[in-house]
Amino acid sequence: MNAVGSSVAVSSGLEQRIAVVRERIAAAATSAGRDPAQVTLIAVCKTVDRAAVDAAYACGLRDFGENRVQDARDKFALDVPADLRLHMIGTLQTNKVRYVVGAFQLVHSLDRVELAAELDRRARQQNVIQPVLIQVNVAREPQKHGCEVEELPALIEHALGCPGLQLRGLMTMAPLTSVGEETRPVFRGLRELRDELRGRFPEATLDELSMGMTNDYPIAIEEGATIVRVGRAIFAETPAR
Repeated sequence: MNAVGSSVAVSSGLEQRIAVVRERIAAAATSAGRDPAQVTLIAVCKTVDRAAVDAAYACGLRDFGENRVQDARDKFALDVPADLRLHMIGTLQTNKVRYVVGAFQLVHSLDRVELAAELDRRARQQNVIQPVLIQVNVAREPQKHGCEVEELPALIEHALGCPGLQLRGLMTMAPLTSVGEETRPVFRGLRELRDELRGRFPEATLDELSMGMTNDYPIAIEEGATIVRVGRAIFAETPAR
């Protein structure tokens, strides 16, 4: 794969927005007594074109998240840098799995046994190991995807029995609210759930906690997020401190 050329146009606004996000990540991690290097920033690029992705890459970003399989296939069909890492962060249908396995470095949205089985089958067919996170509906919102908290142990057990999968942790989405602090109990709940399940499944890694988006990623980091998924603050919003 070819690297993005140095001729990519980078706007000062984009550079500034990325710098602000990185500063806020560092500040949140430091306030929680954590190393900012422990937090991976995923640039959610579902609303922008490949040129915007290339510009963000030129600014130093390497992890990009897509919600829809076909959009990702179109956007990243050609000249993808070898060190660019794609994340599937949206709901995944079983009939799209064949396009995902081996193409995405991490699937964040494993939420049911049937999907785990199909990911495992395709991974074994391709002789690869597909890293995954289990999405959990901690907030119990009926409109949100994710397995229920009560179903999580069974899904972990099933995933651990799939030789084509590497379970690396959990993901959740907090309710959309203008008051960021209202999301804190959701993020804390996922971390506490993870800590509890580590005792039950000592063979499971569960190191990654993917939680926090533009409205609330500093709070998620304070509560233990190792991955944050930020779109608007990088690609659309005017920087604000």
